[in-house]
Amino acid sequence: MSEDTSPADVAQPATDLVEIWTDGGCKPNPGPGGWGALLCCRGQERELSGGEAETTNNRMELTAAAEALEALKRPCRVVLHTDSEYVRNGITRWSTGWVRRKWRNAAGDPVANMDLWRRLLDISARHEIEWKWVRGHSGDVNNERVDQMATAARDALGIAYPKRKK
Repeated sequence: MSEDTSPADVAQPATDLVEIWTDGGCKPNPGPGGWGALLCCRGQERELSGGEAETTNNRMELTAAAEALEALKRPCRVVLHTDSEYVRNGITRWSTGWVRRKWRNAAGDPVANMDLWRRLLDISARHEIEWKWVRGHSGDVNNERVDQMATAARDALGIAYPKRKK
């Protein structure tokens, strides 16, 4: 380190491992929605959740991941578990092409949820992230937990939604 460089100017290695589970959903879709996130690090847990009156499943899934990563106070190694193939594929496969095509998808149309994708890409750059897909409602205890948090956040909005006829 030179005399002109302070410790704050040197990028700190991402040493802490944080495991994150995220989920989001709407009922109906589109409609009132909620998201939930669980952050686990060094034996500590933190739950985050929220909701929006008019949104979509995909927007809630993206919001959950972005909010969880934004809650981290310094660069970390992260394993982020999501049951959304949209989130996992978007961040690991599709986003490079979107950026190269000036936020257009393969068909040339504007990328859906571009505001949230940009937010997620920006915050993801701070961390070393392994994106893991987990099948929803398949017994993963923490995935079920964040699903319940997302549902509770949606329900807390107090917005009545139509019941489906059986």
